[in-house]
Amino acid sequence: MGKVLMIGAGGVATVAAFKIVQNQDVFTEFMIASRRKEKCDELVKAIHDKGYKADIKTAQVDADDVEQLKQLFNSFKPELVINLALPYQDLTIMDACLACGCNYLDTANYEPKDEAHFEYSWQWAYKDKFEKAGLTAILGCGFDPGVSQAYTAYAAKHHFDEIHYLDIVDCNAGNHHKAFATNFNPEINIREITQKGLYYENGKWIETDPLVVHQDITYPNIGPRDSYLMHHEELESLVKNYPT
Repeated sequence: MGKVLMIGAGGVATVAAFKIVQNQDVFTEFMIASRRKEKCDELVKAIHDKGYKADIKTAQVDADDVEQLKQLFNSFKPELVINLALPYQDLTIMDACLACGCNYLDTANYEPKDEAHFEYSWQWAYKDKFEKAGLTAILGCGFDPGVSQAYTAYAAKHHFDEIHYLDIVDCNAGNHHKAFATNFNPEINIREITQKGLYYENGKWIETDPLVVHQDITYPNIGPRDSYLMHHEELESLVKNYPT
């Protein structure tokens, strides 16, 4: 995998960029593109300030605009596009990847701008298009979804003959004593916790009002935390791949 183009320059993109430059034997050419090129340049400076010698290109692009994306992809010719922009932009980036022959990877599934609702159906509809183009599209490669799915697959392969019931519990370990703060995009975080909860039981989906199902959970090495049932995209992909 020689050339990789990453779209986004926020918190998650910063983590990914450092990981990419730590693996320059795999990623030989690297570009960071975002709506504001200066954010990309600031990220490159932070990487160089940490002592990494990587030659990183930067570019400005509006990820809502398929034609702009296509121009950028055709110019740089990446083998892989890593989408760390906003979930609203998943489909435009996937369209540009199909048009330009680029493989695709993201961390969060698509949601429309005008509704606090996300699900995989919009992106799963692209499966045949990517297969026919001979391209790979890997969805949900963040922490959740991503790590939570990898843990489930590992458990299913190495520890269990069948899985009949799965709880995913997740919390942040720190406490900064502020009323509200997020560790990713605040708007997406708010949309996530205000949409309806969802879980799968006895072969059907059950929907709840937002944050009405509460549990006190004691997390290992962290302690007790107020926890609430939410919808999250790995529920859909896990039910699809582990139908029991």
